[in-house]
Amino acid sequence: MPGTPPQPFPNLTTGRAILRMPEATEQNAAAVAAYFSRNRDHLEKWGPIWPADFLSVGHWMDQLQQNLDDYQNDRAVRCFLMQRDQPDLVIGAASLTNIVRGSAQFCHLGYSIDQKWEGKSLMKESLQSLTSFGFVAMNLHRIMANYQPTNDRSGWLLRSLGFTVEGYARDYLNIDGRWKDHILTSLTNPNWQK
Repeated sequence: MPGTPPQPFPNLTTGRAILRMPEATEQNAAAVAAYFSRNRDHLEKWGPIWPADFLSVGHWMDQLQQNLDDYQNDRAVRCFLMQRDQPDLVIGAASLTNIVRGSAQFCHLGYSIDQKWEGKSLMKESLQSLTSFGFVAMNLHRIMANYQPTNDRSGWLLRSLGFTVEGYARDYLNIDGRWKDHILTSLTNPNWQK
């Protein structure tokens, strides 16, 4: 039935990466917390202000469980990236969030990658897999992704994936404590099924 998330939880593979939704275990929570800790200076400027406990294992135990619940309830797919040859080391994140069904059938794409993996096309191959999952397994019609005009890497990445610029939004999101403009893009599913 369209709109019902597939079971089990996604475990997607690409040439070099695995995208999966980790269970809420202490080991998995520690691996995610370590990813954000290693990349704090690299990632903080591109997102909302992190809560005080964001880098704690406890925060990520709760968040990983929330991620699984959100998937079960068709609200979001939040995956973490691991290298195929190091499946316990988190090196990125990719998500389809704010899923809206009914006449919309759309969501928002989000992503981040370890600074040492930037520029190696790992995120591109990961997002190809995730957007395909969104279109085929979840039967979404539109995936939207927005980026700050100063984020050239994100602009290039989205264009390379076929996303089309649809507009420019002033003061769109509160990022790093300030309202920031964003370029709005989307990718549509040519094989969407009623």
